[in-house]
Amino acid sequence: MTTAKRDTYTPETLLSVAVQVFNERGYDGTSMEHLSRAAGISKSSIYHHVSGKEELLRRAVSRALDGLFGILDEEHARVGRAEGRLEHVVRRMVEVLIAELPYVTLLLRVRGNTDTERWALERRRDFDHRVAELLKAAAADGDVRADVEVRLATRLVFGMINSIVEWYRPDGRGMNERDVADAVVQLVFGGLREAG
Repeated sequence: MTTAKRDTYTPETLLSVAVQVFNERGYDGTSMEHLSRAAGISKSSIYHHVSGKEELLRRAVSRALDGLFGILDEEHARVGRAEGRLEHVVRRMVEVLIAELPYVTLLLRVRGNTDTERWALERRRDFDHRVAELLKAAAADGDVRADVEVRLATRLVFGMINSIVEWYRPDGRGMNERDVADAVVQLVFGGLREAG
C-alpha cells in the first residue's frame, strides 16, 4: 500500500484510508501504527479525529449498513406488489454494493470478534430477514416460486450479490454498475419466477 502524504485529514478521508487498510490487512491485523503510516500522519493526529480503530470500523460498517437499509425506505421498496418491491431491492443492493464497494467489502468480512462487529452482524441479519420477508410475500402472492424454501432462496440471492465484492473492479473498461445490476436481476428473477 502506498503511504498518503497529507497536511490535513478530515474524518472522511481518514475513514477512507482506514477502510483500505482494514480490507488489505484485516481488522484484527491492523494496528494504529499501520493506520498512521498509511495516512501519513501521527497516531496522535488520528486520535484527534476518532477514539480508536474500533470507532473507524463502526463508522465504516455504518456507512455500508445505512446504504443498505436506506433501500428499504425507498418508495419502490415500500409500495406495490411484493415481487416488484423485491426486484427493486435486489437491483438497489447491487448498486449500493458497487457504489460503496470498500465499505460493503469490509462489512461482509466482519466476524463478530468485537462489539462493533457483533452489532454489524446483527444489523446484517435484520436486513437479510427483511428481504426474506419480501421474498416470502412474493411467493404467497404466487409471483415467485413457492417450491424453493425462502431461507435457502434468500441465502442464494445474497450469495450471488455479495460475491460481487470479490471480482468487481470499477476500472471503466468492463461492466458498469447498471450492467451488473441488470444481470443479477435477470438471473435471480429468471430462477425465482415459475417456469411457464
